[in-house]
Amino acid sequence: MVRVETAAARDLAPLCALLASVGLPTEGLREHLATALVARDGEAIVGCVALEVYGETALLRSLAVTPSRQGVGLGRRLAQAALALGHEVGVKTFCLLTSTAQEFFAREFDFRSVARGETPGAVQQSMEFASVCPATAQAMMLVR
Repeated sequence: MVRVETAAARDLAPLCALLASVGLPTEGLREHLATALVARDGEAIVGCVALEVYGETALLRSLAVTPSRQGVGLGRRLAQAALALGHEVGVKTFCLLTSTAQEFFAREFDFRSVARGETPGAVQQSMEFASVCPATAQAMMLVR
């Protein structure tokens, strides 16, 4: 049974390994580990997601599922848990960058594609927006 729970400090190295294995950046994750979630099957991490919270705005980042576990709804479950965590801490606007999952976030969560300049300034200053993600990554936003 896979459980979704808050990441612990000991999870940083396995999280970075998972993100690297699916081609996602790891820069800045350490600073936001307190708002990262992991999917565990026993002790093995099989998925993750994180939020960078900036007041009422958050950057949803690092959504990844081990390739052998993809296609069974684990990514959706992790994204739902991250959105719920954001609501618990007062987030009203969620932003993200994606090169591969634009349709998924639009269909499953009603994120809408936006120009990067339309996202809140705090998110634009994040490492992911400012330097890590490619300029070709699509910005998306969800306001609740």
